[in-house]
Amino acid sequence: MAKIVILGTGGFGTSLAVMCQRFGHDVTLWGKFPEEIAEIRRNGENKKLLPGVPVEPSIELTTEISAAAGADCVLFAVPSFAVRETARAAAPYLKAGTVLANVGKGLEKGSHKRLSQIIAEEIPGFDIVALSGPSHAEEVARGVPTTVVAACENRKSAEYIQETLSNPTFRIYVSDDVIGVELSGALKNIIAVCAGICDGMNLGDNARAALITRGLAEIARLGIAMGAKRSTFSGLAGVGDLIVTCTSMHSRNHRAGILIGQGVPPKEAIARIGMTVEGCIAAGTAWELAREKGVTMPIVEQLQLVLTEGKDPKQAVSDLMGRPSRHEDESVWLEQIL
Repeated sequence: MAKIVILGTGGFGTSLAVMCQRFGHDVTLWGKFPEEIAEIRRNGENKKLLPGVPVEPSIELTTEISAAAGADCVLFAVPSFAVRETARAAAPYLKAGTVLANVGKGLEKGSHKRLSQIIAEEIPGFDIVALSGPSHAEEVARGVPTTVVAACENRKSAEYIQETLSNPTFRIYVSDDVIGVELSGALKNIIAVCAGICDGMNLGDNARAALITRGLAEIARLGIAMGAKRSTFSGLAGVGDLIVTCTSMHSRNHRAGILIGQGVPPKEAIARIGMTVEGCIAAGTAWELAREKGVTMPIVEQLQLVLTEGKDPKQAVSDLMGRPSRHEDESVWLEQIL
């Protein structure tokens, strides 16, 4: 049994708390907002994000981040924009040897940094594991078979997360490609918004499949330029997470895209979802990174134009379909333009 502190009362943070408690761990769930903690305590569940999933009384609920003191493992489960603030607040309370893991998916606006980099800046001297893969909170909380990847430069820390959190319904593989795992998790949300737009426009299965496949090519292209391993993008954190996020109504990125494809202005679509839509946040950062690295990302570019300049999604699709013909093997056309 491990003492596990989960920072963040969102859907995934709550689902991890429920799962860890179910398999015998000592679990504390921290939330920044007293009203959210009070509501979960009062209802015995996170009614807004995980209705029908009991949050047992043995799970300690708190707004005091000092609860991280003495933890064996601290899981960061906050939105990308809140990672730095949360890490900075938790830093004074962490004991040496605590393993830190991040389950959030995104990039920091402005700095373009991955979330593990942010945590490392605010909490130096600790190993940070990126835990990612196809894992909707709604299914993790209900014990649906789920498989993810724990990535860390220190294999022992990745294996600790693997051994501690694995159970009969939650299988974990380890990886040393932190860059690839984190970028896969951040960038797939962008493609999921685009897949939702395809569905909202009723473009059919062919278009969705093409969008997912070429979206994966763009993710890998940028990831490799940033030092990731190509093989990571064909694994759970890459194509696995991409498929589930682009095809499931559990995905708020996908749902937001559907609304945009139906003609709802992007800002209104995001407001209707009522929660963070990481893909819409990450699109601008990914486009800036692509230009910085000299990487071609036409799908990301078109989504950014739809989100920020009001481009008609129909025109965006037309422009993508009208791009110059290329060989599918990127090594062929990259040689032609270099």
